[in-house]
Amino acid sequence: MGSPETTIEALESVFQQHANPEIALGQGAYMKDKFEFFGFQSTERRSLQRAFPTKDKRPQKEYLEFILKQLWQKPQREFQYFGLDLLAKYLNQIEKRDIVLYEWLVTHKSWWDTVDAIASKAMGKYFMAFPGQQSIYVEKWLQSQNIWLQRSTILFQLNYKEHTNTELLTYIINKFTGSKEFFINKAIGWLLRNYARVNPGWVTEFVEKTDLSPLSRREALKNIT
Repeated sequence: MGSPETTIEALESVFQQHANPEIALGQGAYMKDKFEFFGFQSTERRSLQRAFPTKDKRPQKEYLEFILKQLWQKPQREFQYFGLDLLAKYLNQIEKRDIVLYEWLVTHKSWWDTVDAIASKAMGKYFMAFPGQQSIYVEKWLQSQNIWLQRSTILFQLNYKEHTNTELLTYIINKFTGSKEFFINKAIGWLLRNYARVNPGWVTEFVEKTDLSPLSRREALKNIT
């Protein structure tokens, strides 16, 4: 492939050629008009971006941070979605320093659509690889006053299933007792609902003895009969 800059320019040209203003208007409204859109569905976007880059021409991981930060500066949300797809291709090469990049991505152009993917996939895999980093960053993010980093402390375990650290999860959730923040309470319920698939008894008992918001409680018990 060419330089990262050339690749991004080529991708932008392809996106512009297939832009659909009508779809873009609806997508923008769905996202509270926080971002611009070219206007195509995920399947079409992935089809358009398939050659940027192909597996055998993928850039070295050392260029990943530069590419992602360039994509994050673009106004159209599809660039960040492309960035997430690209990031996923490097998660088998995770290094200890990568958490700094993930943290940056979460705190820039922040909204649930990118944050949730970074937290549950990239951060989730990172903390599996470097468990000693969990308590350090969880504590840092809990104290950050940034709701997206705080949401990440909950959602990085979203796909852990039987490997979920319930002691850590309990500590995190208890830190949010009394929170009125929708994105925090929704994340708590979502995580508990997912964990209930493998340990419904623990979730039921936890909900019964914990002062959860009505939203968290409702979401947590949604699939428990």
